[in-house]
Amino acid sequence: MKFVVILFLFGLILLITFSKRIKGLVGEKTISSILLLLDKTEYKVINNIVLKSGAVTTQIDHLIISDFGIFVIETKNFKGWIFGGENTEYWQQVIFKSKIKFYNPIRQNHRHINALKTCLKEYPNLKYKSIIVFSTRATIKVNTSKDVIYSYQLLPFIKNYQEKNLSIDDKEIIFRKIKSDNLINTFDKQKHIKSIKNRIQKREKLINENTCPNCDDNLIRRNGKFGDFLGCKSYPKCKFIRNI
Repeated sequence: MKFVVILFLFGLILLITFSKRIKGLVGEKTISSILLLLDKTEYKVINNIVLKSGAVTTQIDHLIISDFGIFVIETKNFKGWIFGGENTEYWQQVIFKSKIKFYNPIRQNHRHINALKTCLKEYPNLKYKSIIVFSTRATIKVNTSKDVIYSYQLLPFIKNYQEKNLSIDDKEIIFRKIKSDNLINTFDKQKHIKSIKNRIQKREKLINENTCPNCDDNLIRRNGKFGDFLGCKSYPKCKFIRNI
């Protein structure tokens, strides 16, 4: 009987793990299909990119190298209500009484852009545009000035940019550079996940010690519109926030 229970629990864990992965892949495939509709003379699309900056690897869902700059897209194939703030470390997915915490995708995409800047340091004046895309199954309730949109808004949003920032030659050079630096076919996914978990653990340790994980200054208790929170002493220079 014990063996049956253990086998059932193991199967349930596998189902949950692969279910999350499948949902993520479906979301990325949906956005990839949408991006195929862009004019190929103006936009070059690369899906699923892994770049290495020092000892850290960064995985980017979608990248568009265009006449109008570089669009960096992070996709979230979530359902339910999505709550969060621009500077909060975590956002929340709410489905009925279930609440699931996930890392702020704006911060996540900021790291992606920093990795791209390192890769493309020969182009210091490049314009980068961060876009967070949720599926239509979600209801976005976030407080941010950054671009957090639904999948059906993606193409009109991209096409709204008309100020040229890149020449045809530079666009091609950048496209080839990123393709050559892309480690997607060789990187170790499990090692990448372990590295992320280690970074999260280090951040949590600093926060528990009342140290800001972004700038190493002290964290102090503050009171805001939605109650008490931890904020960096260096605010507004550092805008780290952690809800209590």
